[in-house]
Order: sequence, then C-alpha cells, then structure tokens
Amino acid sequence: MRARQADIPSVAYAGLMARAHIALINDDTAFLDLMRDLLVADEGYEVSICKEWDGAYEFVKRAQPDLVIQDITIGGEEKGWTILNLLTLDPATRPIPVIVCSAAVQSLNEHQPMLDRFGITALPKHFDVNELLSTIERVIGEGPARQS
Repeated sequence: MRARQADIPSVAYAGLMARAHIALINDDTAFLDLMRDLLVADEGYEVSICKEWDGAYEFVKRAQPDLVIQDITIGGEEKGWTILNLLTLDPATRPIPVIVCSAAVQSLNEHQPMLDRFGITALPKHFDVNELLSTIERVIGEGPARQS
C-alpha cells in the first residue's frame, strides 16, 4: 500500500484504502514508523502524523480525524497534557476520541480523573499490538460516525 503526503502542516501520511482516519501525535520516529506500518499497511487505516507539540492542536482541528493517538512526553516534557486540554476545551475537537499511549505511567495515574471525565483511554507503553488494535476498534466504535 502506498502512502502519500497530506496537505496538513507537519509530517502527515495517509493510506489510500483507509477504514478510518487516525492522527498520531508523537516525537519518536521509530515509534511512528512502527505505528504507520501497523496501522496503514497491515490494518488499512488512514494515518496522519504530527511530531511537533506546539502545532498538534491545530493539526487535529484541521484534520478532524476519527481518532487521535498521542504521547504525553514530547521533547522530553509532558506537553501532551496541554494538547489534551486544548482538544477537550474546543467544541470542534472535543468529540474526537483520544487514546493516550505513554511510558509516563505515574503521570497517567495522576491524571486519571481528567482522562475519565473526558472519556480518554490510556494505554501505557509497552503494550501488546493486539491490545492496541482492540482498543482502537473499541474507541472508534464509541466515537461519532464520520463520512469522508
């Protein structure tokens, strides 16, 4: 399956025969390559990638994906919480389901009440691929239906 550059600022890729559109926000290139290979080539999702935390909110607002998968620690700092706050405060992005995949387990535990309040799913790294895929299916199924 081929990937193409999307016209969204930041690095973005899209599968041509996608089931749903997933936005990945993470600065780890190896993790992003693995996720893109899994989600686009193996599972047929359309995937857009943002590696910069300071443009992530605008990236999601413009792309309007069916799901956001994001890290908490970006550039060595826990910038992901700022992104989540912006996404949950904006009526245009609030309905978009989010999965937080992070190795910052203590921070995830500390923020669990906020995650619960907004229906955000946390998936601590290192997770099993099947667990990730079943979580994606469950969360996208819970989200609003979007027509392309």
